[in-house]
Amino acid sequence: MRIPQSLFCLLLVGLLLKGSFVNAQVPPTYNSADIYMQLQKLQVLGSVLYVAAHPDDENNGFLPYLAKEKLYRTAYLSLTRGDGGQNLIGSEQGIELGLIRSQELLAARRQDGAEQYFSRAFEFGFSKSAEEALRIWNKEKILADAVWVIRQYQPDVIIARFPGDARAGHGHHAASSIIASEAFIAAADPKRFPEQLKYGVQPWQAKRLLWNTFNFGGANTTSNDQFKLDVGGYNPLLGKSYGEIGGEARSMHKSQGEGRPRRRGPSIEYFTTLGGEAPQTSLMDGVDISWNRIKGGLAIQEKIGKVIANYKFDQPEASVDALVDLYKVIKQLPDKSLWKEKKLAELQELIFTCSGLFFEATTDEEYGVLGQKMNLNVFVNKRKESNVQWDQVWMRTSANESFDSLMAKPLATNQNNSFIKSLIVDPAKKVSQPYWLAKQQEDIGSFSVDDQMLIGQDQSAAAYTAYFSFTINGLKFTAERQVQYKYVDPVRGELYQPFVVITPIIVSLTPDVVLNNIKVGGKQIANPKLQLQYKANFTGKQVPVTIHIKQETDNIFSKDTIMDLEAGAVYTQQIQLEKAFKANKTPLLSAELLLKQNGKTQVYNSYLRAIKYDHIPAIHFFFQNNAHVITDEIKVAGKKIGYVTGAGDKVPDALLQMGYDLQFLHEQDITDEKLKEYDAIVLGIRAHNVFEWLSNKNDIFNRYVEQGGNLIVQYLKSNQIGQKRIKVGPYPFMVNAGSRVTEENAKVNFLLPDHGVLNYPNKITDKDFENWVQERSTYQAEQVDAHFELPIGMNDTGEKPGNGSLAIAKYGKGNFAYVSLVLFRQLPAGIPGAYKLMANLIAMPKNQP
Repeated sequence: MRIPQSLFCLLLVGLLLKGSFVNAQVPPTYNSADIYMQLQKLQVLGSVLYVAAHPDDENNGFLPYLAKEKLYRTAYLSLTRGDGGQNLIGSEQGIELGLIRSQELLAARRQDGAEQYFSRAFEFGFSKSAEEALRIWNKEKILADAVWVIRQYQPDVIIARFPGDARAGHGHHAASSIIASEAFIAAADPKRFPEQLKYGVQPWQAKRLLWNTFNFGGANTTSNDQFKLDVGGYNPLLGKSYGEIGGEARSMHKSQGEGRPRRRGPSIEYFTTLGGEAPQTSLMDGVDISWNRIKGGLAIQEKIGKVIANYKFDQPEASVDALVDLYKVIKQLPDKSLWKEKKLAELQELIFTCSGLFFEATTDEEYGVLGQKMNLNVFVNKRKESNVQWDQVWMRTSANESFDSLMAKPLATNQNNSFIKSLIVDPAKKVSQPYWLAKQQEDIGSFSVDDQMLIGQDQSAAAYTAYFSFTINGLKFTAERQVQYKYVDPVRGELYQPFVVITPIIVSLTPDVVLNNIKVGGKQIANPKLQLQYKANFTGKQVPVTIHIKQETDNIFSKDTIMDLEAGAVYTQQIQLEKAFKANKTPLLSAELLLKQNGKTQVYNSYLRAIKYDHIPAIHFFFQNNAHVITDEIKVAGKKIGYVTGAGDKVPDALLQMGYDLQFLHEQDITDEKLKEYDAIVLGIRAHNVFEWLSNKNDIFNRYVEQGGNLIVQYLKSNQIGQKRIKVGPYPFMVNAGSRVTEENAKVNFLLPDHGVLNYPNKITDKDFENWVQERSTYQAEQVDAHFELPIGMNDTGEKPGNGSLAIAKYGKGNFAYVSLVLFRQLPAGIPGAYKLMANLIAMPKNQP
């Protein structure tokens, strides 16, 4: 089939409308107040790009003011996706956390009306200098990304959230300002990144670059002589102030514990000029944000004004005729600018909305399996009196085929029009995968994305997109709808989620870390087992299946079988790790499953990870599930461990691998009698910050230690919960959020080499601090009581030695330990020394009172 020319225009329109319509999970519907605001926005041709480093760095009170009060096209460029941050709501770290925080940003944008962009920079953890951040990111690569976004987006004003120096409080923050400053200049220079120009962009000079100064985190960079705006106004069409919207948007960053109140009243924002002309009265001083900036556009401004003046809140359909006429006039303008296409896209959506059009393409299954059937549910309803004909719906189903239904059907008012089309998921189609994860990272500083047109995008395109064609008042329009999974939850009601294309077989190899040399009392425990699980996503009879467990290119386990596979069934193979494992080769094991069908052999080696939280759409991605084998001898003493979960970590998995009898403790379990059962109690990361009741149990914990128990407290974020001081441990100490060692290879000094925690049951040496990931320690102890012993010290390059990463105090017969070493990152990463340190902390010897 020949795709209509309007489709190619639509591809551009889809990018233009990304902030307003495309990212929403529910098909767009607007009330009369929304329509009125969109009509007003038709008159405004100004744009702002906000730039910072991370998800949650944006100014959530300012963005809704720009987007909903000034009606500027507004976007936030976050250089990273927040992969190296911490997680308050679950155990996801690294890439998984970056996926969550990306979706939280998009959820925030749905609140404040702004659009979202990203660079390829990877958030590798806290950085103390811009120089380090830019070196690890590869400055030119990330600068090119920022220039590309500016050339595509064409902002009139660029605003940096942070300064380019130490006042930013984080190396990434400062680096984002440096990138913004250099991109402001480079985007206008055709000699900088000229390879971008072949993709249709042109050099772009923004009018000015501002720094949005701030007063938070103990730093006040504002002053009365700076340019000021009160962004705390009230919008009666929305029924909210911009501070209220900002609070709602900020509260989408749930993984970071960023819930905020809905603020009302004045809110002054301050700005200083970093480039271009300084503003005097408005952000847009010197910028014509009317239709005068488009050739022939003066008459358009007047026509829009008449549409607004004649708009009837109770009869939006009465504006359809004028809107269609306006569309025709704008379409005929000789100008070929981005603004023309942007306003045509906005206008088309207004025409649909005023006509009462609701249309969608959905499936009743969350997953589409390569080579298997899927049902496409097409639905259209025109809910108001208007002259609309449904002409066509089509969807590309493969590289060479399309589904196409010619309708030619005038739509009656408020009548449902629907049908179901059965399709086959193209076996050659790519599975659903975030585009920045499609290729393995080539370095720790950035994702590998080769397709220039994907760089900067907030997320991957939908697996399928359906195109609807309508004729309204004689004029043809084409619009797209992402194909989504639609279902009804008995509690939450009707819901939409992404439709995900998956492989016929999903392969999982567990555990992620295999301890192959655990010794208890000098005796090695039984060799560990691997578990291979594979899920069939189709039904097949007498299917030849071959299983391989591989170490590098060697098969250390193989099995051939013929099976009847049933869709949805999970099959398990237990594998004893024996002599076939080669200690002189890379200690990574992988699994692959070979499936023979129709004379062809397909290899499957990927696991599908699903992450689901109520505040964001479901997240899916594929990865190769490897098992990391640790052959180092790890001695374990003690058996029964009590664990209080904190803000989500994978430490319990590691403790189980080490052979401990692990029991999770809750508030009602923290009693003197109950704690006597345990050799040690371990509190998860930030547990005191998550559970206020823990402070109330401090006396019980202290008595447990006094009677001979070992209490290990993983790091706290602060010594406060709101205005309340946290009670932890028998002796006082302070937690410093700024005291951390971010260089994962920083030298470790053994200050008390004979201390028990460094010697029993495992001798700790420099080797145990090799190959650590992301950082050494965070939120270190300071101002410690004299009873504390500090066995090790470390520091980042150029800084004074610090010794608060491990603080141990004897109390009665037992021991209390505050551990800011990031064992919660090292244990899942398979670092042998982290396991030895944890074993030693649990086994700290009893004291003689």
